[in-house]
Amino acid sequence: MSNAAISVDDLSLTIGGAKIVDGITLSVAKGETLGVIGPNGAGKTSLFNLISGLRAPTRGKVFINNFEVTNATPAERAKLGIGRTFQTSSVFASLTVLENARLAAEANLGGSMSMLRKAYSFKPAIAKAQESLAVVGLTDRQFALAGSLSHGDKRRLEIAIVLASDSEVVLLDEPMAGMSVENVPVLTEIIRSISRDFGKTVLMVEHHMHVVLGLADRVAVMHQGELLICADPKTVVNDPTVQSAYLGEEL
Repeated sequence: MSNAAISVDDLSLTIGGAKIVDGITLSVAKGETLGVIGPNGAGKTSLFNLISGLRAPTRGKVFINNFEVTNATPAERAKLGIGRTFQTSSVFASLTVLENARLAAEANLGGSMSMLRKAYSFKPAIAKAQESLAVVGLTDRQFALAGSLSHGDKRRLEIAIVLASDSEVVLLDEPMAGMSVENVPVLTEIIRSISRDFGKTVLMVEHHMHVVLGLADRVAVMHQGELLICADPKTVVNDPTVQSAYLGEEL
């Protein structure tokens, strides 16, 4: 665990007698990209909720950089370096693209985080926000209202917000959901750069198998709340248990 950015030990969530997440033990190394796959209802988003603190586990522990955070709030985990996007877009639609990123930067740098102050009044946060927007290709849209962005650009903005917060660990929950075919390769390269160019640890839930296989160092396969296997992509796609439980046919 010494090099682990995120670790979970016997992590479990039971709701109304149903096992949503069942006894998962897993470590993700610093700078690693881990793809999390599985059929609908496998417990993937619930696992992310447990890691990010939106849900309290029924059993088990969560560690960030070997520091236990099982009872920490989402805000406390964010301060320790956890950033997350969700299946549906979650931006401040009435604020500009720049202001969205600026708020995230100020949360990390210690500004006021006020939505009422002018975005230019805290220059370190502005510099960080503009740097993050440049990474995702939104510099030319920085003064547009976030609500006016296309779905694909909102996805880019969400990633920029995480980058602006300087999170060490980035949880991406179905980043390609609702994306047009032509935008998938663009967003794939943005995600690749998060790890390659910025050294972030990335955990990604995604249904686009070619995206996962192209980005992930390892792939974790969940089924009925359990972890079937966590290994390199080639090992995973050739595993007979995975073929039977999830993929259904050879890749």
